[in-house]
Amino acid sequence: MKRKLKEETVIFISVLKWVALASITGAIVGVSTTVFVKSLNWGASLNLTRYYYLTIPAGLLISWFIIRYIAPRAEGHGADKVIESVHKGSGRIRPVFVPVEFIRTFITLTSGASAGKEGPSAQIGAGLASMLADILRLDGPDRRKLVVCGISGGFASVFGTPLAGAIFGIEALFAGSMLYELLLPSFVAGIISYQVSSWLGLAYFYRPIAFVPVFSEWFFIKVVFAGVFFGLASFILIETLALCRKAWSWLRLPAWLKSVAGGAAIALIAYVFSDRYLGLGLDTIQSAL
Repeated sequence: MKRKLKEETVIFISVLKWVALASITGAIVGVSTTVFVKSLNWGASLNLTRYYYLTIPAGLLISWFIIRYIAPRAEGHGADKVIESVHKGSGRIRPVFVPVEFIRTFITLTSGASAGKEGPSAQIGAGLASMLADILRLDGPDRRKLVVCGISGGFASVFGTPLAGAIFGIEALFAGSMLYELLLPSFVAGIISYQVSSWLGLAYFYRPIAFVPVFSEWFFIKVVFAGVFFGLASFILIETLALCRKAWSWLRLPAWLKSVAGGAAIALIAYVFSDRYLGLGLDTIQSAL
């Protein structure tokens, strides 16, 4: 009886501990995400001229200088760096990553370049959680769990998807599998972060589905083929990006000149075809729906 009572007491205290830590992390990340997204929206509103995307080369050049001389490890997609830090760095993220990721993403998107906000938001959330772990002197598994809470909170509040954000954070630690002891703190961090961002006035795209399709064999077959098609499209995109990066590395040009050339190429494509593919792309998605 004493042993059973002791085990239940330890579990209860552990639950309280992680609810508190996840709530604090979620609140901090919710505030930071709100400031981050509202800054991006304000930066996008500055693009008042028709050919605003001509500033892309300058924006990418500034972003390259920031990465080259301030935080070289911030290069690439933010989510990849977060996953790497969790697996290889025991959840330790340099505090400088938070402002660097914030500033370079703001400059990139404000200049008109096409980029996402999920990677930077996850990296900012993870960086803030790592800073909180430093303050609380957490190490080992506790630090990694807290960083996962930061990832979940960042993803949940930037898209308004608390449950999906929690799952994303967990899979960042264990790709393709679940660790059930992380479910509660990840869900708490995601929900708190989303609620804080909502309270601070961060608006999300909301479009309720006003119909329920009739389920049939033919409908199921169409869904299966759609899944295959979208999977192939994603695969082609990822492999094309990898191939372009490899080909880009073969060019014997200074790195700063490559950033300018890349920005000029993006501006040229926008001028010839359309500027609807620039920025976050949310307006294009909403208009399509």
